[in-house]
Formats: sequence, structure tokens, C-alpha cells
Amino acid sequence: MAVDTSSQSVAKAAGDDVARGRSRGTGHRRGPVKRSLSTHWYAWAMVAPVVVVIGVIIGYPLVRGIWLSLTDADERNVERSIGVNHIPASYEFVGLENYADALTGSQFLGTLGWTLVWTVSCVSVTFALGLALANMLNRKMAGRSVYRMLLILPWAVPGFVSVFAWRFLYDERRGILNQLLAGGGIDAVPWLNDPTWAKFSVIAVNVWLGVPFMMVALLGGLQSIPTEMYEAAEMDGANAWQRFRHITLPGLRSVSTTVILLSTIWTFNMFPVIFLLTRGGPGEATQILVTQAYKFSFEISPRDYAQSSTWGVLILILLMVFAAVYRRVLRKQGEVW
Repeated sequence: MAVDTSSQSVAKAAGDDVARGRSRGTGHRRGPVKRSLSTHWYAWAMVAPVVVVIGVIIGYPLVRGIWLSLTDADERNVERSIGVNHIPASYEFVGLENYADALTGSQFLGTLGWTLVWTVSCVSVTFALGLALANMLNRKMAGRSVYRMLLILPWAVPGFVSVFAWRFLYDERRGILNQLLAGGGIDAVPWLNDPTWAKFSVIAVNVWLGVPFMMVALLGGLQSIPTEMYEAAEMDGANAWQRFRHITLPGLRSVSTTVILLSTIWTFNMFPVIFLLTRGGPGEATQILVTQAYKFSFEISPRDYAQSSTWGVLILILLMVFAAVYRRVLRKQGEVW
């Protein structure tokens, strides 16, 4: 009987503690956000200023661009000041009219087609060359450090400097490339004045700029693959192609997926190469989506801010769709990303 009395006392005390805990608000389980804030409050405090700055720098222009894409804003009806006179904005809300015009017009679809060709060509060639060079530099060879430094050099030079150097090389009359061809008895090539040659030229420059990043990333992935796997495969009689197919490529899968995604996004929005090398010419042959959006805002008259914002939002949507589809494909293949 004494044991039962003590048990009841313990149970009653526990019940009282629970009741007191609930009365203080500690009886309910906290959500994941509150738990994360209470546990990692210092990390949140350190990250908060950066989040605020990024939100202002990126968030406001994004919201502003989306709003302008739903209007008929151009150079003539936006808010502006002429001398001491202030002219208020007079543009109007037009809904999805700009998107309908862009998606049903031939200009957007034609530019999108070349942009996709440009992106796929650059990423494919860059990945192939980067993988080949990474495999070469992963082997023990004399002067490997020198080769690495020389191959990384295009990455170290500012992009606009590289593009201007290539523009000088491509000059039809005084360029080094045509001078070399003339020395061999070959007629000068209109590298930047012919639509077909101009497309090959801009792709070549972008590949030259992108190979160092791809090579360094893939080289790091190759060095993370255990050499014992290659030795075991070689002892089992696997040839070079079989080792590459069954060991190298699977070992580089996680690195490859990341660099391909990043390279695709960068190339899709590669403004400097196109703008500084050809300005979208000759004609509109090398114009990609991002340079055409720039042209709407800064080159044509009157400047069409609504159309430029519309193209910018469509570019963002296309890249988000690509990233979502790419992520879904990787998840189906068992990759966690």
C-alpha cells in the first residue's frame, strides 16, 4: 500500500510539472524555424546583413522589372526631369500583353533559337575540352605545373580584355589570323562580318574563356577518385576506354552536374562576349536574349523599358525551368542536388 501511495505522489508531481510547463508555454513542441533560430541565432545574426543587402540589390530591381513588364513604359512616358521641370509617369498597366507579343512574335523565337544553339554548343565544347585537358593534367608529366598555369591564364585575365584581344585577332584587314592565312596563300576570312563566321567566332571566344574553369573543376573531381579503382580495373583487364567509361565518368558525375548547370546559366546570359565582340551583328545574327533586352533599353529610340523587362523576366523563367527540370532528372538518376 505504501508503494502505491508513493507512485501516486510521483505521478501527481510529474503531472504538476507538465501543467506548469504548459502554463509557461514550454509544454508545446517548437517549430523547426523557432528551433533553428534559438539554436543558430549567432549564424542568423551574421547572415542577416548580407540577406538584407542582397534583398535590396536584387529584390527591388526584380520586382520593379516584373512590374514594368506589365505596363507600356518607354522613354516617353516614364517619370523624368527636364531642367527644373518634373514630368510624372504616364505609362499604363497592360497586363500580359507584352508577354503575348513577345511569345507570338518572330523576333523572340528567332533570338531564342540562336541563344539555345549558342548555349548548347559552348557548354558541350567547353566540357569536352575541359575533360580532355583535366585527364591530361591528372597524369604525371614533365612541366605539369607550367601547363596548368598557362591553361588557367585565360581565366585570370579580365573578360573584357580577352574579348578586345580576340577582336583585334579577328580584324579582317589587320588581324593576326588573316595575316597568317595570307602567308599561306589563303584569302582573308570575314570573321566578324559574315553571319556564319561571326557565330563560329563568338563560340570560339566563349569556349576559350570557359575551358579553364571547366578544367579546374573536373581536375579536382578526377583527383578525388581513388587510384586503387583504376589499378584494380587494369588488373582485371579493362582497357583505357572501359576505365574511363565505368570509373572516370561515374566518379565525375557530381562535379559534372554542377559545372554543367553553372556553365549553362553563365553562357545563356553571356553578355560581354556578344556585346563587345559583335554587338549582336552582323545584322542580328549573333544577338542573344540578354543582349537584345539590353538593346531595347539603351540603343533603340524610344527606349522600350517594358519590352526589355519582359524579355528579362522570360529569361529568368527559362533558366528557372531548366534548373528545375535538370534537378528532377538528377534526382531520378539517384543524384542528390
